Amino acid sequence: MPASETAHRDPLRLTQYARGGGCACKLPPGELEALVGDLSGRHVAPLVAEGAGALLVGLENGDDAAVVSLGENNAVVLTTDFFTPVVDDAFDWGRIAAANALSDVYAMGGTPLTAVNLVAWPREELPVELLREVLRGGLEVTQAAGCHLAGGHSIDDPEPKYGLAVTGLADPHRLLRNDAGRPGLPLTLTKPLGIGVLNTRHKATGERFAHAVETMVALNQEASRAALAAGVECATDVTGFGLLGHVLKLARASGVTAVLDSATVPYLDGARQAVRDGFVSGGTHRNLAWASPHTAWGPGLSENERLLLADAQTSGGLLVAGEIPGAPVIGELVPAGEHPVVVR
Repeated sequence: MPASETAHRDPLRLTQYARGGGCACKLPPGELEALVGDLSGRHVAPLVAEGAGALLVGLENGDDAAVVSLGENNAVVLTTDFFTPVVDDAFDWGRIAAANALSDVYAMGGTPLTAVNLVAWPREELPVELLREVLRGGLEVTQAAGCHLAGGHSIDDPEPKYGLAVTGLADPHRLLRNDAGRPGLPLTLTKPLGIGVLNTRHKATGERFAHAVETMVALNQEASRAALAAGVECATDVTGFGLLGHVLKLARASGVTAVLDSATVPYLDGARQAVRDGFVSGGTHRNLAWASPHTAWGPGLSENERLLLADAQTSGGLLVAGEIPGAPVIGELVPAGEHPVVVR
């Protein structure tokens, strides 16, 4: 349908132009691990072994971004993230996608410096005015982060997609890594869960959840700064693999077992009702299927509770191995046991 006709449809719902939505569109974690495992397992001599140009964080543990040394006291953090519409409002989608992309830099303990737009747009189907709103949303969030947004790349594509490629700076001696967890450390979560099931309900029904949008657009900047100030060395952000998947990745990378107290995990209002009503994405089901064999489940944990723990988040909070002010402790790291994850 030409853009001129599409522009007069009332209402135009961006989520209906996407098969999935947000970080639930990620490739299944098991498939992705097999793919990148083959690449990271190849023993190739590094271009630079140490000093400026050395790769400090790469593919090995599926961390949130790549980190390259710039010398003794500085490092560059590089990441990219983009996805299909997670909400119908174009401006909100732009804000959410930008906050989500910046989060990878914060999750490494870095400060975003510059970003470029990544755009795929069905120009014959959707009016360019909507794309302008998407870009405006991205600009607002990058400006709030103190990050330059300078250009980008666009293609004509049947399915709309938006995100950023981000470059940041970090202290190489004060990185937040997913392989630096130690037994005895508490686990802290800085945003509530339930974003995925609420977004899935939004896509199916058109209901708008303003509190979910505000959670997604909130930057992880202050959480990252608080973690660094507390001397934290281990963290990751919670996105498409759900809390359960990201806890599993952190525990395996660190060689420990993560014990979660399910009763302490915070959820957005309406999340439990959404999962009871069946608004669960395929990505969430895949997360649970992947993580369950590596998880020891406590008695009485329902399927819905497990699905919520595996719920594919978009622009979720930080999972921190340590305590930071104002954020709930949801578990702890203990010496490695039979399972990398235990849920009580």
